[in-house]
Amino acid sequence: MGKAQVERLLLQVNGLHLSLLQAHPLDQQGQPTLVLLHGFTGSALSWGALLEEFASAGLRVIAFDLHGHGLSEAPTTPERYSMEHCQADLLAALRQLGIAPGEAILLGYSLGGRIALYCAFSGFFRSLILESASPGIADPQERALRQRQDEELAASIEREGVAAFVARWEQLPLFASQQRLPEEQRAILRTQRLANRQQGLAGSLRGVGTGVQPPLHGRLPELALPVLLICGALDEKFCSIGKEMARLLPKAILAIVPDAGHTVHLEQPTRFAELVLSFCSTLAPAGEQRT
Repeated sequence: MGKAQVERLLLQVNGLHLSLLQAHPLDQQGQPTLVLLHGFTGSALSWGALLEEFASAGLRVIAFDLHGHGLSEAPTTPERYSMEHCQADLLAALRQLGIAPGEAILLGYSLGGRIALYCAFSGFFRSLILESASPGIADPQERALRQRQDEELAASIEREGVAAFVARWEQLPLFASQQRLPEEQRAILRTQRLANRQQGLAGSLRGVGTGVQPPLHGRLPELALPVLLICGALDEKFCSIGKEMARLLPKAILAIVPDAGHTVHLEQPTRFAELVLSFCSTLAPAGEQRT
């Protein structure tokens, strides 16, 4: 592997400022592009050493701070966080960076995975990697219940602040396996979560939470892109979702990683990197994707 260079960029797209980290190898030109979308309460920094690892392996890596997260702008209206706006803003940002349709591989984790799946239907991306992601909630009653729960959570963030919310968030059963991470790593993760703003987290829940996103189950058979689905064996809920998505997607590979929960890229980073790089290496050059 070669050396990588990492830089912070701030772009203005559709009247909104989006922040991102870009990493690329120093000794290669024309390398494939891998776009990373983090989870709720995260940021581009959440990928840690993986940014440089992917870049050192020969990829141009672009990791966004999603709307209301990290150093990206936190709009005042929930509608500005919607899937439609996320897609429009992310594609506009990639075009600003000189990336053409069919060139980039899109990888999303959890919230970022839901956004990535929605964006995949745009036709802009050549392939898709989803980590611990879902196509939404198909049942209307369950979706309405989740929307009410997300609204209650958003209101509690505004009422009690980010620190109180993060303390509760870290205790969710979904993240139980993160307790096995080294204390130093958990402290870094907590610091990243605490760096978020009340308005951004509440707006994200209201605008792009699972309860308000359009469910995509019925459209999965239409998605002809190669798709890699990654989930942790300890995360039974998302393993079940991953199996169902793999059944519906025409070109899907499902990888269930042992001894990992919801956050595979943190809990088993070596195996996660192997899966991602192996998948990227099997893809035809961008110019050969469409026949």
